[in-house]
Amino acid sequence: MTTFIPSRTVTETSAAIMELLLEHRRTADATPSPVAAFTPQLSQLAHFVERGEQIVLTMPAFPCKSPNPAKVLGKLPDQGEYLSLLFLNDLCHRIQKLHAPGARLIICSDGHIFSDFIRVPDDHVDAYADELRALINKAGLTQISVFDLREVLGKISNDDKRALVHDKYAPSVDDLRAQMRTDEETLRLYRGITRFLVEDTADFEGTRSALQRECRRRAYGVIQRSRAWGDLIADHFPATFRLSIHPQHVGSPKYGIRLLESPDAWMTPWHSTALLREDGTWQLLPRAKAEEAGRLIVRDGRASHFEAVPSAS
Repeated sequence: MTTFIPSRTVTETSAAIMELLLEHRRTADATPSPVAAFTPQLSQLAHFVERGEQIVLTMPAFPCKSPNPAKVLGKLPDQGEYLSLLFLNDLCHRIQKLHAPGARLIICSDGHIFSDFIRVPDDHVDAYADELRALINKAGLTQISVFDLREVLGKISNDDKRALVHDKYAPSVDDLRAQMRTDEETLRLYRGITRFLVEDTADFEGTRSALQRECRRRAYGVIQRSRAWGDLIADHFPATFRLSIHPQHVGSPKYGIRLLESPDAWMTPWHSTALLREDGTWQLLPRAKAEEAGRLIVRDGRASHFEAVPSAS
C-alpha cells in the first residue's frame, strides 16, 4: 500500500531530482535550461514520487563494441563500460537521497535490433551483453539490470525478431525524411549515425562517395529500428523515466545523459577507449588518440584502458 504525498512535496522532490540529472545532461542546445523547462521529465518523475514508488529509468544503450579497431580495444566491454556502469549505479543511489524509495535503471541493450545494419554479428552482440551482465554482478551494482532482444518474442531467430519488431513499430523511411525536413534533432541524429557507420566500415571496396551513399541508406534503417526498439521498451516498461545517450533538446520525451567526459557530445564507451589522465580523471577518446596519449593497461589478460604517460618536467 502506497502513501499519498501532497502535491507540493511531489513538485519539490521531482525538481530536486531533475536538478541532479542536469549535472550530467547530454544536450545539443547552445544554452542551459532551467529545471522548470523539462516538463516531460518532471511529469515522469512525479508519477513515481506521488505514489511513493521506486523510480524506474530505461535507457536504450550499450549495444556492442564498434567494429573499428581504431576506436576500441576489442569486442567486449572494458574500463569505459565499467566506469559508466559505476556512474549510473551511483546516480541511482544519489536519487535515493532525494526520494527514499530510490531508483533503478534498466539498460535496454539495443545491439541485436540493428546489428544487421551496423554489420556486427549477433554472437558478438551476445558476448558483449553477457559480459555487461557479468560486470554488473561482479561489481555488485544492484540498481542496474540489462534487457535485450533475447528476452522477447519467444524462441525464434534474431532475424525473425528484428522483422517482427520492425513491422510492428518502425516508422517508414518517407516519414523519417519528412521529419528531417522540419526537425533539426532528427536530422542531427541521421548525420551522427551516418558518420558512425562510415567510420566503422573497414572493408568497403568502393569509392568514398559510394561508401557515404551506402551508409546514408543504412542510417535510415538504424533509426527505424531504434525508434521501433524505443516503442517496444515503452510497451514492456510503461511509465518510466526515459534516458537517452544521444543529445536531446528541451521538450523531448527523452533525456540525454552523459556517461563520461569526452570531447564529442556523441561519443560513448562502445565507440571509444577510456584514458586515465595525469590528474586522475577519465576521458573517452578513440583508441588511436588514447594510444598517442598513454600506455595500454591490461587487466585479467585483456586490454582495459590507457593511462597517460607523465610529461617530463
